[in-house]
Amino acid sequence: MNSTFTKILRIFLGLGLLFFGLSKMINFNFMPTHIYTGDAAIFIDSLSNTGYILKVIGTFEIFVGLLLLINKWVPFALLLLAPITLNVLLFHLFMDTPGLFVALVVVVLNIVLIYKHWKVYRPLFH
Repeated sequence: MNSTFTKILRIFLGLGLLFFGLSKMINFNFMPTHIYTGDAAIFIDSLSNTGYILKVIGTFEIFVGLLLLINKWVPFALLLLAPITLNVLLFHLFMDTPGLFVALVVVVLNIVLIYKHWKVYRPLFH
């Protein structure tokens, strides 16, 4: 479970979550990103206009990212992250295909790390 490969994946995922979570909280956009269009723009604007949902998701991503980075409760953090990664994947699959690659990377990292910790999850399915 603590191979070098797993550590690298865990740290990479944790840093990514920390970055994306912080970007939702304080809106630092020093990296060029594409602009959402069509249904994706309407959806993101409506989430942003609520005033809270993106901040909640950002806080959640920061929390999970920190857990992964400090190597605490990693199986729990990965389980919390699963519904977020699924929603990110579905959003990019159906509304914003230019961002699909990053979403796929996050999903694959989450799946690989869940597989690496499968012994912890096994009792849930018996």
